[in-house]
Amino acid sequence: MLTLLAGTLLPPLDFFIVNLAIPSIQDDLGGGDILGQQVVAGYAATYAVTLTLGGRLGDLHGRRRAFVVGLVGFALASLLCGSAGEPWLLLIGRVLQGFTAALMAPQSLALIRASLDGRDQAIALGFHGATLGLAAVIGQSSGGLLVTADLWGLGWRAIFLINLPIAALALLGSLFLPDPHTRGEAKLDWTGAILLFVGLAGIVVPLVEGRALDWPWWCFVVLVAAAGLLHRFWRYETTLDGERRRRRVMPLVPPRALTAPGVRIALVAVALFYSIASFFLVFSEREQAAGRTPLQASLDILPLGIGFLIGPLTVPHLMRVLPRRIAALGLGLETVGFLVFAGLVAAFGQTPWAAAPLALIGFGQGLALPSLIRITVTHIPRAFAGLASGLVNATLQISAALSVAVIGGVYYTAASAFGSAHAITAVSVLIATLLFGSAVLSVRAERVPSLDTPPKIDGTPDHQAKESTSRAPR
Repeated sequence: MLTLLAGTLLPPLDFFIVNLAIPSIQDDLGGGDILGQQVVAGYAATYAVTLTLGGRLGDLHGRRRAFVVGLVGFALASLLCGSAGEPWLLLIGRVLQGFTAALMAPQSLALIRASLDGRDQAIALGFHGATLGLAAVIGQSSGGLLVTADLWGLGWRAIFLINLPIAALALLGSLFLPDPHTRGEAKLDWTGAILLFVGLAGIVVPLVEGRALDWPWWCFVVLVAAAGLLHRFWRYETTLDGERRRRRVMPLVPPRALTAPGVRIALVAVALFYSIASFFLVFSEREQAAGRTPLQASLDILPLGIGFLIGPLTVPHLMRVLPRRIAALGLGLETVGFLVFAGLVAAFGQTPWAAAPLALIGFGQGLALPSLIRITVTHIPRAFAGLASGLVNATLQISAALSVAVIGGVYYTAASAFGSAHAITAVSVLIATLLFGSAVLSVRAERVPSLDTPPKIDGTPDHQAKESTSRAPR
């Protein structure tokens, strides 16, 4: 688990940790605001659009092998970033980090899904969610600390080189990883991979770059073209799925995996849930508008991070008394937290009382994230565990880009017209509405029996049904 959690920690850590180091990078390498934007966007866009491919490669060629290749590649890309003396070298390193992170990250969740059952799986998913929260907290706090500390004169380079000892320990631990997977002779669907990559890139890149470029016309043209490509991708995958035995090529995204009962509802719930990603942006903007220093801003958001850390660790205990609806409970707590936060800001402006709803938001997020992941992956066959992990992570990343573009746009428009306090109040209510929608969908998805639930035979007691299921040939 510690080895897998290292693979869970590194990709989001490298997304958050770089933000506070961008001014130092610009001072050292030049490039101005464009370089800072590309350092963030190059990694985020590449990571988002290749996650599904990374998960599928693990399914086809072995999840432990994919994990190790991704881990070593991520360490080498981090070394390139940390030693870059020119802006273009840093950008190449960031893109390589995105590719290798997309190969490494899905295998962590896939191996948890494929190797563990029942309460063990719930505990592991709780740690997985807590690690995602830990990455956000460490990233937002340690980036500035590492740059300020200037360890061994490294300056901003330390934020990338810190990955090397973590990767070395994880590589040692990977020697003991199980890989409950028999690799078949199916070939990778390269045509589907290219169609999906270009289609997702056509969505993610305009969303990541559009706001900073003031939404030029080509962003909308690319978005429309991307929608057409993704439609073409789905038709191709459906055709290939019917011919896979003859062509010996497994579809990149087998339609039967996505059309399984409950999967699409669960993925939409995940997408709505991660609208909270935009809150970190607008909160930072609001803090600057209120005259808070970077240190004060980091302390103000800290209750949310602490709540996020605690939430996933309570999931296994909650499952004893509330085996279902934990995702809905977490999303409900988040909804209440955002509404209370909006009310406090509207009534008092900058107030220390906001720490309480922020902690509630973080705790609810910590409950909801591993539970939503569990609901989604347990509705997809174990043979597609890597695909399931890639789909969940890609949904989170694309939702983050979409929410930052849309909700961030609402904030900036409202702030210019009515002020930052009114703007963040409106955005908080909007996010609360989306989270409530996610809670409703999570309940609907949980009503669909997961693939880990033994079928009940008519007229047969539950324990006999389970017994007959365990004896059934696979």
